Amino acid sequence: MRIGDLARETGVNRRLLRYYEEQGLLRPIRLVNGYREYAEADIATVRHIRAMLAAGLPTAVIARVVHCVHGEDELVVPPGCPTFIEDLRRERVRIVETIAQLQSSQGMLDTILDAALRSSQGPRPRPE
Repeated sequence: MRIGDLARETGVNRRLLRYYEEQGLLRPIRLVNGYREYAEADIATVRHIRAMLAAGLPTAVIARVVHCVHGEDELVVPPGCPTFIEDLRRERVRIVETIAQLQSSQGMLDTILDAALRSSQGPRPRPE
């Protein structure tokens, strides 16, 4: 199937599919005329890539583990991919740390915003 067919089947635009290829996530066959030829299995691969991206995995990690993910409608990981779980755990720790940093930034921003709001209201009249 050609890139336009894969784009229609997956809802992912052609430009993004080319990016996935550049990142090593997809490996279409190149025909003599330079056209990309995708297999039916690439439909599921694109769906798995999208799921892993939605889970917060960077493309570098996905490139290392995408060959481990199989199945049409659900992720199936065969036992022959020992680093898959390791990579996922490492990425989960990274995401948890990022969330903690963002929560800290949010707290600091709230403090600054509260101070700014108090000072923008001007001095309050004293009760008599």
